[in-house]
This record gives sequence, C-alpha cells and structure tokens, in this order.
Amino acid sequence: MTDFRPATDVLTERSSRVVALAKLHRASVRRSEGRFLVEGFNSVDAALATGRAVQVLVRDDDAERHRDLLDTAYAAGVPIVEVNRRAAEKLSETMTAPGVFAVCGLLDAALDDVLAAEPTLLVVAVEPRDPGNLGTLVRCGDAMGAAAVLLLGDSVDPHNGKSVRASAGSVFHVPVIRYPDVADGLRRLRDAGLITLATTMEGELSLDTADEVLAAPHAWLFGNEAHGLPDEVIAAADHRVSIPLHGRAESLNLAAASAICLYASARVQNA
Repeated sequence: MTDFRPATDVLTERSSRVVALAKLHRASVRRSEGRFLVEGFNSVDAALATGRAVQVLVRDDDAERHRDLLDTAYAAGVPIVEVNRRAAEKLSETMTAPGVFAVCGLLDAALDDVLAAEPTLLVVAVEPRDPGNLGTLVRCGDAMGAAAVLLLGDSVDPHNGKSVRASAGSVFHVPVIRYPDVADGLRRLRDAGLITLATTMEGELSLDTADEVLAAPHAWLFGNEAHGLPDEVIAAADHRVSIPLHGRAESLNLAAASAICLYASARVQNA
C-alpha cells in the first residue's frame, strides 16, 4: 500500500484555502473559477477514476478509512491535503461531513461533440430546477447507457453539491451539456436524426407499444417536477409517449418516470 504524504500540514477552518474552497458552494464562484467541490466516497472515487480530480482533501481522523482513495490519488499525482473536523464541516453541504472531498474542473460538455458521435439515446431535461432530481436523472441516464444528458433552457447548475451527490458519481461518467435555447436545441437534435419523445399523461403512443420507435436513435424529453414539459415542447416532439398505469396512482414523479422510460430504451437497444 502506498504511504501517501499530504501536501501540507492539517488545515483548519480558518485557513484561507479552506475559506476559498467553501465559496465554491456558490454557482457564481464555480463559474468564475472554473472548478467545483465534490464530497463523499462515490463522488471522489469517480472523480479520480475519470482523471477529473485536481486535489483531494481528507479529514485527518478519516485518513485511514479512506486509505484506498488516497492511495489512488497519490499514485495519480493528485495533491492530498488533510483538514481538521471543523474545516471538513465548513466544506461540506451535508449534516454529517463525509470526511473526503475533491476539487475538480467544471464538466460542461459541447453539444457538437456529442451529436458528432451519432448517439442512439439521449436524455433531455427541459428547464430542470431541482438539483436532486437532476442528479437522479443523470444517474439513470448513466445506468441505462445514454450518450449524454442535455439541459435545455434555464437550468439548475449540474455542479450543485446536491445534484452531484444525487448522481452518485455518474456526473463524471456521462457528458452533461447546458444549452440555453430550448427551440434551437430541439432543432439540432432533429437535424442530427434523433426522434424526440415527450413524456405526457395522454400520449398518442404507449410505452408498451413503442419498441419500433425506441429501436431508432432518440431523445427522451423530461420536464421539471413543478410544471412538466412546456406545451410548445410537447407539441414540437415527434411523439408524445405515455406510461400505462395499472394501479390507483394518478401519476409518477420525474425520477420514476425517467427510470421507466430509459429502461425501456435500454431494453430495446440492447436486445
């Protein structure tokens, strides 16, 4: 096992470096500095595995527990810094600080690059506002083999701590694209040969009978929890798809609906 050496002495909550990193909880600071902070084993492990981590911080009394992560960071030449308990609490956005963090460069991907690879499955979130829901959507997309997650319109920052934690590391595995123009983004998907599928309660196409459509390259369009998909997006989609409900529940939340739809796509495309 590697005998890692922290880059500095143990930092306290008063350290200027800790104070500066804690400011990365704000989206404006993340944008201006081009970096963000992740916490917890899953996120740090994924950041290291994908070469995204530029620094690892570990609570001094948790160093042994996270020895494998620190060995990985050390072997990759990623600087390791120890912090005390209060510093870890300052860096964390959770009630119980996880004890390990990583500083990473922003993950914004380009739509041109994703479309040039001729994807067969894309996840599209239209104006997502809830960071936890977005992280869950990224995780589902990753699990079901989506080529990317596209955020159209005014979107929550995917580097938000809650979003990153909800993705359980998947934000590092699947490209996430922010594209502010909803109409132009949909046009570009169609021009790239992707069928657009809007999830609605009363679609003309049932998910149970959609296999032929799902076999072709397509993009699922999901709205936000509060308002769903805008009417103009539903109208512009190639198909409006409903999920048959056989019990007494009147609807599904975004996480459940997206998981069902993306599983259906993966089942057909990987048959």
